[in-house]
Amino acid sequence: MEKLVTSEIKLGIIAGGQLGKMLVLAASNWNVKTYVMDKDEHCPASSSCTFFFNGDPLNFNDVYEFGHLVDVLTLELENVNVEALKKLKNEGKKIYPDPQKLEIVQDKGLQKQFYEKIGVPSPLFKLYKDKQEIIRSINIEMLSYPFVQKLRKGGYDGRGVAIIHSKDDLEILLDGASEVEEYIEIDKEISAIVARNERGEVKCHPTVEMEFNPKANLVEKLICPSTLPAEIEKEADDMAIKVITELDLYGLLAVEMFVDKNKKVWVNEIAPRTHNSGHHTIESAITSQFEQQLRAIFNLPLGSTHLKLPAVMINLLGEPGFEGKVKYEGLTECMAIEGVKIHLYGKKITKPFRKMGHVTVLAPTIEEAKSKADFVKQKMKVVSW
Repeated sequence: MEKLVTSEIKLGIIAGGQLGKMLVLAASNWNVKTYVMDKDEHCPASSSCTFFFNGDPLNFNDVYEFGHLVDVLTLELENVNVEALKKLKNEGKKIYPDPQKLEIVQDKGLQKQFYEKIGVPSPLFKLYKDKQEIIRSINIEMLSYPFVQKLRKGGYDGRGVAIIHSKDDLEILLDGASEVEEYIEIDKEISAIVARNERGEVKCHPTVEMEFNPKANLVEKLICPSTLPAEIEKEADDMAIKVITELDLYGLLAVEMFVDKNKKVWVNEIAPRTHNSGHHTIESAITSQFEQQLRAIFNLPLGSTHLKLPAVMINLLGEPGFEGKVKYEGLTECMAIEGVKIHLYGKKITKPFRKMGHVTVLAPTIEEAKSKADFVKQKMKVVSW
């Protein structure tokens, strides 16, 4: 990657949401030319990248044409036309993650079969073609309550998931090809960001603990370092490293897991990209997840994942009941607090529970960071005019 020194390399990023924007900003530190493709010409990354390409990530022709404009291609979401990526790969284009690996991640059924194959703990599951087949399975007592239904394709940020506790919940069953898994009593939800390059290096950021918004099923707060015992953290890190290695994936992988009431660690889902659970690394780690993704896909030495300070990250979600031109309340008051770092994504319109930004709170102790984060959460609101 000597071209990196001459700043002639063109990095293509499919989709230009907040993850794309933050990746563009990290690449600008090395003066890498960034090309972004998105359906929305006003997406967060559009004002920061070197070149913006208006196109649909699910459209074969758009992805294929965009791929020919760049030297290296990566993405900020999984919902991409994989056939176009396969054709580009066959023509010699460098693509991270590899299209064949992306195909596994795009299908939650294939994900589950992969976990089963490599022997990492994941809830027991069955695959169904539609909700009628699920109901028939319940009626003949082949499936019992409670269970979790996940659409095999297209779900993200809590969408495409239904938790069925009893017969009364059947009205919320989703229609479509699904994987249905046993319901696990969760004690904590955790995540690990792991990177791997073609040199054979693998590095994992410290495990984070996540708290979800009960209405939107979105990450609302994360804590790093987690409050888990050291042996459980190591088990989670080892599991993340095993997943990326066995998948033979180069780049970045977010491995979402949970810990049950008996302190057993289970793999939930993976995302082959930067992730909401790694935003705190911009300020709290020696190497951010965005820089680490660049190091991995350019096959450069991976950076240190050492934690500089304890951190709590809060997602800034659009307030319920507000939709329209965005307005931030409590911004000045929160900025006055030592250790508070505010990131606004630049989305013009707010909607209930839409991700509009995040706040990372740094402090000498996790207890102090939590206290300041609670204050920020109460004071800072995303509303509309």
